[in-house]
Amino acid sequence: MAAIELKHIEKVYGDGFKAVKDVNLDIADGEFMILVGPSGCGKSTLLRMIVGLEDISDGELLIDGKRVNEKAPRERNLSMVFQNYALYPHLTVFENIAFPLRLARGKHSEEEIRAKVQRAADLLELNEHLDRKPANLSGGQRQRVAMGRAIVRDADAFLFDEPLSNLDAKLRGQMRTEIARMQRRLGTTTVYVTHDQTEAMTLGDRVAVLRAGVLQQVASPRELYEQPVNLFVAGFIGSPPMNFMPGRVEGRTLHLPFVDVELAPDVAERVGGRDLVIVGVRPEHFEDASVLDENKQSRGVVFEADVDVTEWLGDSLYAYLPFEPDPQVQDKLEELDRELDGEGMRTQLVVSLDGMSRVREGERARLWFDARRMHLFDPETGENLTRDEQEAARINEENERARTEALERAREAERRAEEKNGGGERQSA
Repeated sequence: MAAIELKHIEKVYGDGFKAVKDVNLDIADGEFMILVGPSGCGKSTLLRMIVGLEDISDGELLIDGKRVNEKAPRERNLSMVFQNYALYPHLTVFENIAFPLRLARGKHSEEEIRAKVQRAADLLELNEHLDRKPANLSGGQRQRVAMGRAIVRDADAFLFDEPLSNLDAKLRGQMRTEIARMQRRLGTTTVYVTHDQTEAMTLGDRVAVLRAGVLQQVASPRELYEQPVNLFVAGFIGSPPMNFMPGRVEGRTLHLPFVDVELAPDVAERVGGRDLVIVGVRPEHFEDASVLDENKQSRGVVFEADVDVTEWLGDSLYAYLPFEPDPQVQDKLEELDRELDGEGMRTQLVVSLDGMSRVREGERARLWFDARRMHLFDPETGENLTRDEQEAARINEENERARTEALERAREAERRAEEKNGGGERQSA
């Protein structure tokens, strides 16, 4: 395993297009790092520069403290799993997994090859398929074979380029679990590219969010969700995405499309004299006021709004509340939506309520939200004016502690497995 350091990395193509712009990123030994962002943000280009499939235009790439800019892909000791699996159709599952070992002619005996393939097959539950050809496997099984081929190489790091994008929703969920389990058991440094923020939130120790080649924020999934640095990160992370509304400021009063909110003194100070802000509230931070007790209602803001459409999902109910756009922030929100691969911002709130809610479309609903969980953004720069740096630091420390403990557990489990297989006895001898 190894740490990976990117120092002022840039990629400029022959036509002058700059795909990656001054990216600085430290990936710790054993860390699961996600590169995420909308289409064309530069995440796959960055991954290909790490593995050596793209030249680095400027900056330094260090693996285990050694500069590798000029090294060929085969000299970097990295294993890459591609979106299209890249399996050989004429070879069995066993031979596909063994292929990189056989390629290193004379380095591994037949017994070693069989032992390594068997270990990967055990880990990925492929034992029943070792004699089959790729054409006779499901998409999820093919992806596990590709992962097995990466495992047997004993590489310093695994690189994944959108490995689940060809699978249906159910298989994607299953494979996310497989990848997380594999990475934790092996404790191998992993860099994983995806445009799916659900994968990013469920898999990564930390997530690096890219926008048009520029790194926006690197943080744990929880910090990205609760303390985004700007409007772009807040809008990209979360499903359904964060609601954005115009907010007119008069003294300590914030005028929203549905209700007026009294700002806390410290929040009003952060607004810094602005008379217009963009207000972000996540859908799940709303509740049906009709089912709340009075004590909780008093700790938040209650308002009434007309419900346009509802969607009942069993455990939850989505209600859509239209409102009039503010022309001074509409252009900014439409620009954000285009960057997030949207189809045009609808001026509506999406609220996620308990499935037992009796809110119905065409009716006027009484809703509640906790104003302390609002985010206020500068409409010009997109900066999050209400980001709590102390809370972000606490979340980061907690996340790093959990990552380190999980890695130690994985290494201890691996050590015990080696001793069980005779490694301990050989060392003693």
